[in-house]
Parts: sequence; C-alpha cells; structure tokens
Amino acid sequence: MDIGFFDAVPTVNVRIWRSDAIVLFDWLTTTDLNTVPITHPAQKQALADLLARLEETGDLMEATEDEIGAAQGEVAANMGR
Repeated sequence: MDIGFFDAVPTVNVRIWRSDAIVLFDWLTTTDLNTVPITHPAQKQALADLLARLEETGDLMEATEDEIGAAQGEVAANMGR
C-alpha cells in the first residue's frame, strides 16, 4: 500500500464555513502568489498547499460567479463580529 505525503506527516484538521472556503479558493486561484507579501518562502508554500487542499474538495471549483459574490457578501457581513 502506497501512503501519500499527508499520511506520513503530522496534520491538522480545520473546519471552516463554506463561504470562507469559497472566498479563499476564489482569491487563491486569482492571485499571483509571487506578489503576495511574505517574510519567509514557507508562507507562499503554505498558501499553495491550502489551495491544493481546497481543490480536493471538488465542489469549490464549480462555484459560479453568483455563488462567489454571495459568499463574499456573507463573509463581509460578519466582519467585526
């Protein structure tokens, strides 16, 4: 049996609101990670890894522009709470 990378290293499970996941996925797929301010190369890699995990969920890749807009509105409405 071949084990994957994430089966061989310590991992953390994080549950996030679907709207947050949509907003993050949309941002990560439309942002040039080379332009994101970082203080260590591992930060850029961690963002790329987050995108890869979000891609694995499958249904985020099929979010429509309307769904993305609605998710952005929901997340923004909860700012400062």
